Amino acid sequence: MRTHRQKRWRLKRPADPGIVARLLNERCPPVAAALLAQRGLEDPASASVFFRPTLERLHDPFLMADMLAAVERIERALGDNERIMVYGDYDVDGTTAVALVYSFLSRFTGNLSFYIPDRYTEGYGISFQGIDSAVSEGAGVIIALDCGIKAVDKVAYAAERGVDMIICDHHRPGDELPKAVAVLDPKRTDCAYPYKELSGCGIGFKLVQGLAQRNGIPQSEIETLLDLVAVSTACDIVPVTGENRVLTHFGLKQVNHDPRPGIKAMMQMANVKRRLGVSELVFTIGPRINAAGRIEHGRQAVELLLAKDQEQADQIGLRVDGNNTARQELDKNITESALERIAGDEGLREAWSTVVFDASWHKGVIGIVASRLIERYYRPTVVLTESQGKAVGSARSVKGFDVYEAINACSDLLDQFGGHMYAAGLTMPLSNVDAFRARFDEVVRTTMDPALRVPEEEVDAEVVLRDLDDPLARILHHMEPFGPGNMKPLLMTRGVVDTGQARIVGEDHLKCAVRMAGGEGPVFDAIGFRLGGHLDLVKSGAPFSLIYTLEENEWNGRRSLQLNIKDLKPEVQGVLVNEPGLRAEATA
Repeated sequence: MRTHRQKRWRLKRPADPGIVARLLNERCPPVAAALLAQRGLEDPASASVFFRPTLERLHDPFLMADMLAAVERIERALGDNERIMVYGDYDVDGTTAVALVYSFLSRFTGNLSFYIPDRYTEGYGISFQGIDSAVSEGAGVIIALDCGIKAVDKVAYAAERGVDMIICDHHRPGDELPKAVAVLDPKRTDCAYPYKELSGCGIGFKLVQGLAQRNGIPQSEIETLLDLVAVSTACDIVPVTGENRVLTHFGLKQVNHDPRPGIKAMMQMANVKRRLGVSELVFTIGPRINAAGRIEHGRQAVELLLAKDQEQADQIGLRVDGNNTARQELDKNITESALERIAGDEGLREAWSTVVFDASWHKGVIGIVASRLIERYYRPTVVLTESQGKAVGSARSVKGFDVYEAINACSDLLDQFGGHMYAAGLTMPLSNVDAFRARFDEVVRTTMDPALRVPEEEVDAEVVLRDLDDPLARILHHMEPFGPGNMKPLLMTRGVVDTGQARIVGEDHLKCAVRMAGGEGPVFDAIGFRLGGHLDLVKSGAPFSLIYTLEENEWNGRRSLQLNIKDLKPEVQGVLVNEPGLRAEATA
């Protein structure tokens, strides 16, 4: 049994009482009304729109800068039977985007190919090799998905070779846009498109929507592509708000009611028998798609997603699942090796950051390993290995700390780097690894708020157990799909006690049943995954506080509400102890 890491709890700013009052009705109890108000819903009309997503609320694709130019160029290529290459990155977002656009265009032309760069020989984004491949096969147009917004030199090279490029990206542009036929990216400063947070696959869907709209194709004929958009939105960790919420809502319906053969194969490989939500896509479908590019080639993932029948999908799925198993083994072994290295080095243990290097580690999993190390040592982390005579690495960060800026402060030691606040990639001479480790840790020590060294849980509302009932559970269900920007509400209750059933189940999971101290009110079953270290506290009989999500549990045909505990703290006379503890968010 391991000791559980301390966490800070932060209670969100209370919702405006006036707005909460407007949302209250017999189907929306006070706790639910407060949660909705926190999410920016101000009246029953806005709540109704939130609870009832409709595809009619999708924005007009032609509001996006360059959409008309992109659609007209593709129409011309189709009319002239010109060869089109659909190009995308090797991760989930890129491969789903390629599968989506390719499957739509294949209805109208056979003069079509797709291209996924090799993770190890070409790297991320558009490559000269990929453009050369388009030229050799006679393609006149490349549609680049989930990449290309900074590929100024590659787009110029393609133009020199007689290939027109259409960029469909969702990353932040640089100072100069590529001189492509069209650059679709809502994050362009001159783009008036109302929603800025689409995934790369989401941009691909808007392109398809534009083509359908211009050519009289009913929207119902492209709705079957939304399963791919849902997978990309979930796995690329973009906000599940606005248009993404609508696309994900209908995409999940497709996944759960009529999944394409490739997704069905992955569900079977993962032994998934329940309804899939965003988190299930992230933890079951995403890793399998990513494993293709990490272990073998990302092209394999596209082939799986394009499989026409279940037999073909199952055959490809076996290879994909085998790659995922190999990825898991590599991930496990490298993580153990890195943890041993940290444990045996006082300097690494006492640092404010983690920077570890081993030339033998597999490049395809070092990003995953960095995330694993943060689970044990909660601090900005860089995992490096050797590739083509250079040290290459993946960085991951903790909540609230900009790892990209920390790496930027070490840029004189690097050949190249890129990324964003919480994840980045970097390359440097092998001789600079030690200097980078020292500089990076110095930057972290001098720029990171010490409070960020402790994980924080953001609590939506404080409740008592009698507030937890079926109407609240029903509202929570209708708030799905959950994800960034619309996370599953995290609730806090003070002063609960165990009813005497606390025990450890499975691999260090805490199972108990709780009620309010004093013996009155309802009793709720509760489960805390990997929280076995709290067993003594729960069994002591003393009141404690807990944070949790409310879930519906079904067992042997019996449905009940259950608390999924995320953390616990002891309590003395109503005051939380064992700091870091609860702090209220400052009010405006």
